[in-house]
Amino acid sequence: MDHGSERDTPPSLGAGEGAPGRIPLAVVVVGRDGRVSHWSTGARRLFGAAREQAIGHSVLDLLPVSGALPEDDEITPYGAYAAYDGLGPDLESSLDGRLNFPAAGRARLTVPDRDRVDVLWWAYPLVGPGEERLLVLAADAERLRRSEGAEDVAFERIAPGFALHTDFPGAEELARRLPEILPSMSVDESARIVAQVLELGYPILEFSQNDRVPVTPDWGVARRTERKVRRERAARAAAQGLPVPADLTDEEGEDLEYAAVRERLEFLNEVSGRIGTSLDLSRTIVEVSRAVVPRFTDVAGTYLREQVVAGEGFPDGVPDTTTMWHRVALEHTDEPGRWDDVVPVGEAMPFPAHTPFFQCMTSGEPVLVPRISVEMGHAIASQFEKRDIRPLITGRSMLVVPLKARQVVLGFMILLRHPEREMFNDMDRVTGAELAARAGLVLDNARMYTFQESVAETLQDSMLPNIPPRMAGCDIATRYLPGTLLGRVGGDWFDSVKLPGARTALVVGDVMGHGLNSAAMMGQLRTAVQTMAALDLPPAQLLRNLDDLAQRLGDGYLATCLYAVYDPIESELHLANAGHIPPVLVRAVDGRSELLDLPTGAPIGVGGVAFESLRVRVDPGDRLVMCTDGLVEMRGEDIGVGLATLCESAAHPAASMDDACDTIIRALNVRGGRKDDVALLMARLNGIEPEDVAEWRLALDPAEVRRARAAVREQLHEWGLARLADATELMVSELVTNALRHSHSRPVQLRLIRGETLLCEVDDDDHALPTLLSAEPGAAAGRGLRVVSTLAREWGTSRTAAGKTVWFELTSRRR
Repeated sequence: MDHGSERDTPPSLGAGEGAPGRIPLAVVVVGRDGRVSHWSTGARRLFGAAREQAIGHSVLDLLPVSGALPEDDEITPYGAYAAYDGLGPDLESSLDGRLNFPAAGRARLTVPDRDRVDVLWWAYPLVGPGEERLLVLAADAERLRRSEGAEDVAFERIAPGFALHTDFPGAEELARRLPEILPSMSVDESARIVAQVLELGYPILEFSQNDRVPVTPDWGVARRTERKVRRERAARAAAQGLPVPADLTDEEGEDLEYAAVRERLEFLNEVSGRIGTSLDLSRTIVEVSRAVVPRFTDVAGTYLREQVVAGEGFPDGVPDTTTMWHRVALEHTDEPGRWDDVVPVGEAMPFPAHTPFFQCMTSGEPVLVPRISVEMGHAIASQFEKRDIRPLITGRSMLVVPLKARQVVLGFMILLRHPEREMFNDMDRVTGAELAARAGLVLDNARMYTFQESVAETLQDSMLPNIPPRMAGCDIATRYLPGTLLGRVGGDWFDSVKLPGARTALVVGDVMGHGLNSAAMMGQLRTAVQTMAALDLPPAQLLRNLDDLAQRLGDGYLATCLYAVYDPIESELHLANAGHIPPVLVRAVDGRSELLDLPTGAPIGVGGVAFESLRVRVDPGDRLVMCTDGLVEMRGEDIGVGLATLCESAAHPAASMDDACDTIIRALNVRGGRKDDVALLMARLNGIEPEDVAEWRLALDPAEVRRARAAVREQLHEWGLARLADATELMVSELVTNALRHSHSRPVQLRLIRGETLLCEVDDDDHALPTLLSAEPGAAAGRGLRVVSTLAREWGTSRTAAGKTVWFELTSRRR
């Protein structure tokens, strides 16, 4: 059903036969051979043919259509149904199989003893492995016309829904196997009404002006009080699987069947409303278990396969005796603690082939055990080592229902009723199967969400660098926030790269867009920045090269990037910007913060645009804040507001770098509505004092190696690092020797820098980078770097504008 316009909305019943707002409907099911396979009592009343005269006969003979009503017919107000929204020319096209989609309209049928009957009809094609091809619903248009004069009647058109059909084992199963019809209304109301249509096979008239009141078909006029009481008593008996009184009339039998099915339907509606309220797997498991206790069962134990509990991919293969099943929930009405020690939640166990549990998990069908006998109780209890479960289960009625999705069993539920309660019956088996089907889909949705969220989070985490909190002359703190839970993979990134001369490159970038493509581009650009930074390219030249790379990768590659190089010895920042928001510099002297006025430049990937750089003097203790626009941009709000908030929050005093980052996030995130990713990098520029730097220029003379060793040993003793003297002297000797051997004209430069680590750098004018070789016995080369890689905490090489730098680090402070 969906909401229609006033010109084609027929009135719902407010007067005439039956209760107000109700109408008897004919339900006819047509097989693929064109013959009737189901003929309801409503069809007999409307079309005049008994069930035995209809079943197995051609539907075209039973429903001879003489055409749609003309527009000038005497009941023209409903003539719009003759070609309902273009969904089909007439009923005959649906009956003979020419239409393979839902249709509705009006038709005039020739009916014995009644001449011609004007009907409203709805036809729903049924698809799937069953033999049934078409579901036809019909109502007497004359009866609708007689109700036209009712006052205070709300209007709602009845539109064909989307029909699904999976299997019809027989006419008697029709009531619970009808197609799914999706109305456009609230989720809760939709779930209840869809379930009613699925169970009963009757459409619903909806009053939709103010309060929507779903109305079921008329099941007959009111009975006398004693007959009503008798029907209700019989309905309860039927619902409990007990014998039904034989003196009920056919009409009362219909009422009884309806009442019993309605009771089950109400339960399933209630369960549907209580499960699947979130995509959290653990919460969903608890909801499924609690939904059935105590109304349907007294004990509910839920078991899931190992892969489902772990949130991994879809389980492979059919379960067998080695499959581990985790007990993930247990709800019961017994006294507290009675089940906890015997069958604790969290336990994992396999199930032998002779058990009903194994039968359920391998067949994918419910297994009903009316009463657990002493023998079966003993067989089940044998699986529980050192625990006697027999007093808990023997004599109880048991129903085991599979939890499956896409024809794969994800788990199962064990439902037990107390001995004094009615045993599970075949109707309970059907109800349990429907319950398990709904629960299985909900659990699978939660499992898939958990799995995809885990994959996305792992991918994003693997792409973000593990930045050390301390670099030479600066402390660093970072934050990354995904825009939404479903969009964890994005294109925002930050990084830091160690450069020669104790310098540090700081970078923040933002690839336009979200998802895997943006994440892939982010990974490529971040790798390129690391590579070019290691070449010690100036910031503007690095962005120029990055722009060229992005254009080679494709037209859709666009990103913003802010690149800064911090020199702690010179107390200077060297920055370049490619379309990114400017950084904030917080001065340590007075706590003042400012947006650095950088040449903006164009985003990476635009091409043909020059990039400029800027040098900024800084003092020890100053803080540099770099972030992506997701932190400061808000839809419908000027970005200047966010930048002002960023400046203000960055200047707020904080006990640590992490606290300072959190202060910024809170200040800019409390406004709500953020949809974009956020990358934040903050660096405290501590600087390096001149007394912590020692430099020597060495002439191209082998005798300079001895001078270098002596100078290093003396300087380390002066710094109080005598314990590092031997190892440092040996490594310096190897690196200086290599540098003197490969230098061309310029002197070799040796530098020691004291900080959190002891950094040693040796520069020469040869651009060829040395490589670590395998030092075989008797080999003349390859031993120097082997010694360095063995003794140093960390070491590396990088090219410079004049040649290269080879460096190593040692831990300088005792922990």
